Amino acid sequence: MGTCTSRSPGLSGWACIITNGAKSSANGNAAGGDDGNCIWYACSQGDPRHAHGGGRVQLRDDLLRAADGGKVPFEDNHLKGDKKDEQERPRWRVAALFLFSTQYLVAMTKRCWHADPAQHPSFATSPPFAASFDLRRVRRQLEVNIQNFLGLYWLRQCVLVPSERSPRPAPRRASSPDFDAATCLSRYEASKRWKTPPPFPVSPYLVQKLRQYESNHRRCGPGTANYREAMAQLTSGRNGDLAECRYVVWFPIQGLGNRMLSVVSTFLYALLTGRVLLVHEPPEMEGLFCEPFPGTSWILPPDFPYKDGFWVGSNDSYLRMLENNVVRYDGGGGGDASALPPYVYFHLEQTQLRLQNHTFCEEDHRVLDRFNWMVLRSDSYFAVALFLMPMYRAELDLMFPAKASVFHHLGRYLLHPGNRAWGIVERFYDGYLAGADERLGIQVRLAPFLPLTFEIMYEQIIRCTREHDLLPQVTDTSEPGARPSKGTAAKVKAVLVVSLKPEYYDKLHSVYYTNATATGEVVTVYQPSHDQDQHSEARAHNERALAEIFLLSYSDRLVTTGFSTFGYVAHSLAGQRPWLLMLPDRTTKRAAVACVRSTSVEPCLHSPPSLVCRAAQDLDPVAHLPFMRHCEDVDAGGGLKLFD
Repeated sequence: MGTCTSRSPGLSGWACIITNGAKSSANGNAAGGDDGNCIWYACSQGDPRHAHGGGRVQLRDDLLRAADGGKVPFEDNHLKGDKKDEQERPRWRVAALFLFSTQYLVAMTKRCWHADPAQHPSFATSPPFAASFDLRRVRRQLEVNIQNFLGLYWLRQCVLVPSERSPRPAPRRASSPDFDAATCLSRYEASKRWKTPPPFPVSPYLVQKLRQYESNHRRCGPGTANYREAMAQLTSGRNGDLAECRYVVWFPIQGLGNRMLSVVSTFLYALLTGRVLLVHEPPEMEGLFCEPFPGTSWILPPDFPYKDGFWVGSNDSYLRMLENNVVRYDGGGGGDASALPPYVYFHLEQTQLRLQNHTFCEEDHRVLDRFNWMVLRSDSYFAVALFLMPMYRAELDLMFPAKASVFHHLGRYLLHPGNRAWGIVERFYDGYLAGADERLGIQVRLAPFLPLTFEIMYEQIIRCTREHDLLPQVTDTSEPGARPSKGTAAKVKAVLVVSLKPEYYDKLHSVYYTNATATGEVVTVYQPSHDQDQHSEARAHNERALAEIFLLSYSDRLVTTGFSTFGYVAHSLAGQRPWLLMLPDRTTKRAAVACVRSTSVEPCLHSPPSLVCRAAQDLDPVAHLPFMRHCEDVDAGGGLKLFD
């Protein structure tokens, strides 16, 4: 062998074994420029035959014997142990094989993973290749030389088989990777049907907070020693002092949309206050959602001692405790925490479109923070109200740089349909919606406080879809309509109607089945179910409702009924600003404006909290908070929603 010298600029530490036809020489300093007929190897001190152990030398010697007409080390039969006659051996030429120093491997791997494709290594900047370099065979020989596994890794990543490269790091996601896919199919399949890329990036701080929460939940969740200790304190009849784990227990009320909004709000409250969220799962919700946290459960164990009798006037409610002087503002909440009752009930149910006083004032939350156990019931999206509190705002700004992304991120993280409900979604979507060029979702919900006839509501839907070009006009029955150009197929628009009533589907289906469209589009209309009435007490009804929320969220465009929490959840999961069907005038029963485009993808808080704790008069937060807007679908400019 010749001395170990590099014959290529910028490749110090490399040497070349020159080959000429089937013969090889070891003159690393041969005259003339590189002709490409080289075997490249990494240099080390002394004789290169002793470089990096015998495995590398053996590989080089095998290559030389192959070039000299000996055994072909890369042939399939040789790798299996069979010998091949020299006359039958293909006369391929060994061109180059480079075995890597650690420094070169690291540098090239960094360039291979660089986000800018222009920075990826090319053959022009790597050790020279000859035209006859058989990459497949080199890869296979490296696979049987375990000592050269680093070289194989780099070859697979950057050179040999681009289709076999390891995937680039996945985009940052809120969900934890520590789950078994079979236990919750929707956790991995649901996102494949939403529009990509997501409308809001997940902030690194939110991901960090979620991982911290998951760790705390595993440490304090049901079945742990910390939970048993906390339960012993709860049943003792007094509040604990300096407890390691603190809890908020969520109880559901109202329909599925209200429940999904309120449980996400409660989870955000738990993130901000360091509490562990436990949810009471009544029979109608069993298996409706997957467990959201890895290695633990969020289900409230059945032996929890307090499950009934909660209402705004109950003695364990925070407001009643204030009235009875059980808790006070002075001294940061009334002295010794261990002297407080074992838990506090926090009531956040809508009352005349106003949440109760003393719910979102900082002095109240400092008192609430002294309780280790909190029981909470709500039918509202009170996450909005947490942004009104300066004590939480800095943390919220870090978690949600885009204010309109709160439910979008937390809802996708927390609310995964169980396998039964997800099966409904998959079968319906794949069978009816997946093949359409465009999907339009229409959700119709009649407000119980404002009943409307079918004719009035249908007319409003048609006005909305026509005015905003969401549905094409139809021709008279005798006219054929526009035809697609030769060689092209007609565009298919699938309309998903979600309503308890069947009449809206029947009418739309009849119109587009009987008549051609003026644009030549083919409009297909589908409705998954029509239960006539809401039955939140029935699990099968809730499974269908959850499936239809997700089906709506897979639409390209959405029309939803104003004031409907069902519609809020669907468009927020989708990350879309829907067209909101406006509530009609109570006298004329007709909406002057059929629908308006929502200013935000966020749900509306119908019942903003009273802010009398901040000033002598109730302030309008929209006037001084740039990320707040009044809701378009609440009368008299009421309601609050987050806005960017």
